[in-house]
Formats: sequence, C-alpha cells, structure tokens
Amino acid sequence: MALRTVCAAVRTGTDLGVNNARTIATTAVLSKRVRPLGPMPNDDMDTSNLESLEKYRSYNRYFRQAEEAKNKRVWWKTYRSYVEKADPEHGAERVDIGLPYCRPSRTKEVKERRQVMRENSRNVELERASRLRTLKISLDRVQETWEKNSGPLHIKKLADHYGVFRDLFPMAYFRPQVTLRISYSQDTDGQVHYGNQLTPTEAVSAPRIAFDAEEGSLWTLLLTSPDEHLLDNEAEYLHWLVGNIPGGAVHAGEELCHYLPPFPARGTGFHRYIYVLFKQEKPISFREDLRPSPCHSLVDRTFKTVDFYRKHQDDMTPAGLAFFQSQWDESVTNTFHHTLNMKEPVFEFIRPPVYHPPQVKYPHRQPLRYLDRYRDGKEHTYGIY
Repeated sequence: MALRTVCAAVRTGTDLGVNNARTIATTAVLSKRVRPLGPMPNDDMDTSNLESLEKYRSYNRYFRQAEEAKNKRVWWKTYRSYVEKADPEHGAERVDIGLPYCRPSRTKEVKERRQVMRENSRNVELERASRLRTLKISLDRVQETWEKNSGPLHIKKLADHYGVFRDLFPMAYFRPQVTLRISYSQDTDGQVHYGNQLTPTEAVSAPRIAFDAEEGSLWTLLLTSPDEHLLDNEAEYLHWLVGNIPGGAVHAGEELCHYLPPFPARGTGFHRYIYVLFKQEKPISFREDLRPSPCHSLVDRTFKTVDFYRKHQDDMTPAGLAFFQSQWDESVTNTFHHTLNMKEPVFEFIRPPVYHPPQVKYPHRQPLRYLDRYRDGKEHTYGIY
C-alpha cells in the first residue's frame, strides 16, 4: 500500500512539474504511523520463543483468563463502549418479576429416574410390548411431566424468541409456572399454545380458559396485542381484561373490558396476541382500569401492559403466559365496519420495479426477446422484429 502511494506521488509530481524528491518526502510524512496511546495486546509476549510461554493446561483455566482479559479496562475504544454509548441499557441484567421458582434437585431427579428404569426393566408386559413395537405412551402424561419439570424454562425461551417480554415488560421477565389452557373451539385446532397461528375468524368469540388454581385464590387475565396499534408503535390495544377471578372460574370474575376479536390490518403481516395471567395477593379495586361496556373505541382500548403492572405490582404477580399469531382475513373487515364503526385501513406493499442488468451490445446465448426488456414503449411485440 505504501509503495503504491509513493509511485502515485512520483507520477503526479512529474506531470505537474514538481520535484520528485519533495513529493516522495511529503508522502512519507503523511503516511507515518502514530505511536499508540498505550500498550497493545500481547506486547508482553515473547513471540521469538513460543515454547517458553505458559500453557493453559485446561479449558477452565483458559476460560477464566479470557474472562479476566475481557473485563479488563483498556485505553482503546471497544465495540462494547460503542454499543453502550448508543444504547445505555445494552447488556443490563433483567429483573425476574414472576413467582419464586424452585428448581427440583438434580440428585432427586436422577434417583427417581433410575427407580422408574428399574421398575420398567422388571415389567414383563412392558418389555414384551416394547419388543413387539406395540407400546403406547400417554401423551397427557408426557405433557404433565413437561409442564412440571422443564416447561416454565422452555416457555420463557419461546417468549424471549418472540419478543414478548421485550415489548410488554422491558428489562424484566418471568417463568410461567401456571399453565393456561385456552381453546377457541372444541377440537385441538383452535387451541392457543406459544406462537401458533390462528385466524381472526377462529378467534371471533371469547375462548374457554382453564388453569389450575387453589381454592380462594384470585387472578387477573389480560389479552393484549403489541403489534396492532395504528398510531403509536409503543402502545397496545387491549382486547380483554378480567380481574378478581375466584379460583379458575374466569366467567365469575369482574370483566373490566369485554372481549374484542383480533383485527390485524390488511398488509401488516402477522400480529401477536398475548394472554398474561396474574396472581393477586388480595382483592384489587380496578376503578381506573374499567372501560365502558360495550367498548368500541380504540382510544379507550389504548393500553400499556408495563404501566398496568407498575400500578398494581404490589398486589399481583405474573404467573401464566400463552400467545398466538394472526393475520388478516375477511372477518377483520366486518370487525372494522360493524364493531369498531370505522373505515378499514389497508397497507399495501409497493413492489420495486423489476431489475434488468445493463444492456450489452452483443448479447451471447440470450433469447430472441432479449431486447424487449429495454424498449421504451409499454406495449411489447414479442417475437416480431
């Protein structure tokens, strides 16, 4: 690179009638490297004798020294400093706002698993069914085991993947320890899991909800959409809110905002619809959160989950989570016209013009209609030249 710069300077000096030596000297001064402001990485390492360097001998020791080097303050500006300046909350630790999670003992799990394996190995009928490939496993039992052991952690990871905590509870998260069973129909196609797709037609009416609850406990159920707001990207639309639910009877709770079916606008893709279940410590007065009935105004349904939680965080804790995705279909038009009494917004995608590479004078191995791509007129005469 330096040689190329010197040669370019000599050629330029000759063309302009300037002394070559002076031009080369000027270039040499401009390309002079500035001394670093501090020690560079690995300056203290003797590269001439690599065999004398101390070996790590184990991965743990290497990992420990790598962490120390990463956390050590340096004089140059690192990528982390650039990111922290642009986003001060980058890398900040999130707060767990959920119920206390007591992970079962690993030793106890291993003992129970070995005990089950011993019992299964002694079971003659089970061995025969397995050998003949007629063994049937109860999926309900598998589901129950999953919900009890690794379910809360898996659901949390799914919620992180879909950005649920990022949009509803910034800088916070929780492990859903209460399983929500939500169904919009009698069969399994209308059930709400963790990110499955349902159509607005399937979710046109309020679903059936069940969850395990102790007798005398109180709960709050919330349905919101962080992607649906038409004016504010940071706001949500409240679709359903029921407070002071005794036990697991949602129909016996205090309906603060009646159910509104999903209405993802045409051309905006899939929207997330999130159910959040809160466990209350005591009966709560929801006067400020009460909406008029029926509530068909999007202004009244404008909502922020984080503000709602901050208002009642001393008396409720998030405990359950489920969500689905939905995109536009014909029932959304009916919701806008007859339920919300407004015109339906439509967001159409403007496709970019078709790209054609620059025209060449002698096209090789191109079809006969090659020139039609570059005609100025709108009417093409295919095959006529």
